[in-house]
Parts: sequence; C-alpha cells; structure tokens
Amino acid sequence: MTPDQVQLVQQSFAKVAPISETAAVLFYDRLFEIAPSVKSMFPADMTEQRKKLMMMLATVVGGLSNLESILPAASALATRHVSYGARPEHYPVVGAALLWTLEKGLGEGWTPEVADAWTVAYGTLSGYMISQAYGRPQAAE
Repeated sequence: MTPDQVQLVQQSFAKVAPISETAAVLFYDRLFEIAPSVKSMFPADMTEQRKKLMMMLATVVGGLSNLESILPAASALATRHVSYGARPEHYPVVGAALLWTLEKGLGEGWTPEVADAWTVAYGTLSGYMISQAYGRPQAAE
C-alpha cells in the first residue's frame, strides 16, 4: 500500500467509526444476504461479534502505516477463523460485504480513490491471512 492509500483508509474509517454499531449490523446483514451458508459459523446473538469486528477493523486500520506491527494479530485471527470453519473462498465474500458496508456508510465520501485504497488494504491483509491459515497465498478479490 502506498502512504496515500493508507491515509485514505484511515481517514475514511474515522468517518465510519462514529456509526460503528450500524456499520457492523450492515456488514453482517450483507454478508448473510450474499453468503447465507456462513451464518451458521456465527452465534445467534451477534452483539459481541459486531463489537469484535469493529475493534479488529480499528486495530488493523490504525496499524496500516506500520503493517509489520499488525501481522502477528492477523496471523492469529486467520488461524482462529479456520477453527470456525472459514475457508479461503470466504475471504472474497467478506471483502465484498466490507466494501459494500463502507460504501453505504461513507456515502459521497466513497470515492474511486477510497474504494481502491480499501480494496488494496483488504487484498493485502486477506492474502496474508490466507497464506498463514492455509499455507498458500490466494487471490482475495
């Protein structure tokens, strides 16, 4: 990621953070709409899961300017996801739900540059996570 892309992701996430609860609901509703088969991997009460999602996003976004600092946490998260039943093919679906959520949350702030920056950020991290969890890199887009 370029420094400009990191800045775009961080600035745009700062605009979503105040509506984090709504954004998390939008994300999971969208995820379950486009991939209903993954719903069984999640608890019936999504309250804590939504909080975890937004905390994880905040940590990752905050660490993008020093990517190496967040790789250990990303690796551990990837390993946990395997135990929940996540497979490499789930990553693009999650990415699509995330980008859709950000587009809805940012409205006019969702510019082509912001979209590209988030796409690169998600592709970078999900590719790393897939390689950590499954031992091989795969395209996440």
